[in-house]
Amino acid sequence: MKDTPQSAPLTQAKTPVGTTPGYMPGFGNDFETEALPGALPQGMNSPQKCDYGLYGEQLSGTAFTADPPERTWTYRIRPSVKHSHRYTKIDLPQWKSAPNVNPDVVSLGQYRWDPVPHTEDHTWLTGMHTMTTAGDVNSQLGMASHVYLVTESMVDEYFYSADSELLVVPQEGKLRFATELGIIDLEPKEIAILPRGLVYRVEVLEGPCRGFVCENYGQKFELPGRGPIGANCLANPRDFKAPVAAFEDREVPSSVTVKWCGQFHRTEIGQSPLDVVAWHGNYAPYKYDLRTYCPVGAILFDHPDPSIFTVLTAPSGVPGTANIDFVLFRERWMVAEDTFRPPWYHKNIMSELMGNIYGQYDAKPQGFVPGGMSLHNMMLPHGPDRNAFEGASNADLKAEKLENTMSFMFETRFPQQLTEFAAKEAPLQDDYIDCWTSLEKKFDGTPGRK
Repeated sequence: MKDTPQSAPLTQAKTPVGTTPGYMPGFGNDFETEALPGALPQGMNSPQKCDYGLYGEQLSGTAFTADPPERTWTYRIRPSVKHSHRYTKIDLPQWKSAPNVNPDVVSLGQYRWDPVPHTEDHTWLTGMHTMTTAGDVNSQLGMASHVYLVTESMVDEYFYSADSELLVVPQEGKLRFATELGIIDLEPKEIAILPRGLVYRVEVLEGPCRGFVCENYGQKFELPGRGPIGANCLANPRDFKAPVAAFEDREVPSSVTVKWCGQFHRTEIGQSPLDVVAWHGNYAPYKYDLRTYCPVGAILFDHPDPSIFTVLTAPSGVPGTANIDFVLFRERWMVAEDTFRPPWYHKNIMSELMGNIYGQYDAKPQGFVPGGMSLHNMMLPHGPDRNAFEGASNADLKAEKLENTMSFMFETRFPQQLTEFAAKEAPLQDDYIDCWTSLEKKFDGTPGRK
């Protein structure tokens, strides 16, 4: 897929707010894009000499023999070894990786938090606050969930994660991700996927910015199998957007921070590393507008499993059991007859961390506010509070549209361990567990009584 003429070199230290990023549609496509005419070789990947004096280099997101392999060929001003020098270990104290089991923290429980407030200025790196971890970053299994609080742009400062890909879910404010492969602007009701190994800088377009991040240690996110649903609905591939090529040719003292095996290392270089003039391949960042997600549901009776709301899934080695599912609960019609329509009470092998982007969630109409989060760990019972149960049990079951609602779930097969920040510093709702206390015993043994 060839890009449109919107590609352009970026020569400013901070990309101008008025810059309009260009995008190419599709998920998993083999894209090609160039910011200067003729910069992209045709018919081969590694010519003896590249046009414009560029260096050819491959970024691999999978093993070479994976089926299919995921890789992108880049044509850049300097090879990326010029963007790597001696490293110094640094500390980002609020960004944690699994395993992170704290003996003083109880992770077994049903938890809910109010929005984490902005109390000081942060960049993307210093503002990442880990809430839960699961699995083992060194074994490349599991995940971590974070809240980001960002008020300041990164200036001549860059980052990449060798551990993980990041799924970014904004809740307030607008960010710009200036990446090696192009620019992505991101706002609430959109998400972005930033691949493992991709170098980028994060700028604030409208702040302050707060949102959620799912850090995926395992196999990368893909579209879920649709089974009997068929080819349409859910998240359609054409609604994912990859950026067109854009580059910086700036010689200015800069730093690159790398997350590797749960630790952070920084190197100092003499130029911007965002110097890819052209690229082609299927390993790229994306953005996706959650408003284009087309939910499906029951049209006669019963409440289907929430797996029908899966936007993206990261597979595990167990068929049908995900390392991570990203699930979306957005506006939709409820029409089922003689049916308890909210999510039913259940215990689940999966651990469920939810976040509220805006509005009300139908199973928890009180207390689960925009910017808030909840955690129901594996094999712990949960479900509607009393008000939701009574309301749904006695409602007039006419067709009803759920309005003003968008929540999501990071679901994993691993137990999620609370960080010390989540347990002791984040605004935990201590009374959340009490939302089920007033549920009444209704059983009286009378045949046929409902």
